[in-house]
Amino acid sequence: MMTSSVGIREFRAGLADFIASAEPVAVTRHGHTVGWFIPTPVDQDAEVVSLRTAATTLDSLLAERGVDPDEVVADFKVARRAD
Repeated sequence: MMTSSVGIREFRAGLADFIASAEPVAVTRHGHTVGWFIPTPVDQDAEVVSLRTAATTLDSLLAERGVDPDEVVADFKVARRAD
């Protein structure tokens, strides 16, 4: 398999395109390979179904335990400001 090679600056600048590609790429610095980027194909439909299932499950668990999501969000904001 023929693999393309790009400099690290070009890789950073075009990261979104490399992620969307199906081809691996060698990342170089000063002409030497410093790493490989191998994109992972994403089945977006399956990912959406998975996220919806997780959201439904979370909603059920919160309701089952009598937890108010708005209170959780408020507590999180307070805790985050404290850090």
